[in-house]
Amino acid sequence: MSSIPRQSEDRDLRAEHDRLAARLSTRHSVDEVRRGAWGLFALVVTGGAAARLGYDRWGPHHPQAFDGPSIFFSLALLAALACAAFAAVAVVRARRHMRVEDADFARLRELRALLGIDR
Repeated sequence: MSSIPRQSEDRDLRAEHDRLAARLSTRHSVDEVRRGAWGLFALVVTGGAAARLGYDRWGPHHPQAFDGPSIFFSLALLAALACAAFAAVAVVRARRHMRVEDADFARLRELRALLGIDR
């Protein structure tokens, strides 16, 4: 009589194990870290372009031909700030996904030990 509740409990644990394994098969935090890395790369490129344009405009050897607004510097600076914001959001989202995935992985390991899968 006590084996029937045990089998039912094992089935429930196995179903939870399978759901967690399926959910952990795709790590969304890795995708977010990849997006953040691309954002950081774009930040380096656009920030470097903005720095160079600023140096050319206001550096020690700036040209005297044009005294108007530095539109290209402003655009490059805005692009760099947008890339920085994109990278920061991606990192925050990756950290949030990592916390959930770490908790799910700990539960998965616990279930594997209870079910006797990893001995």
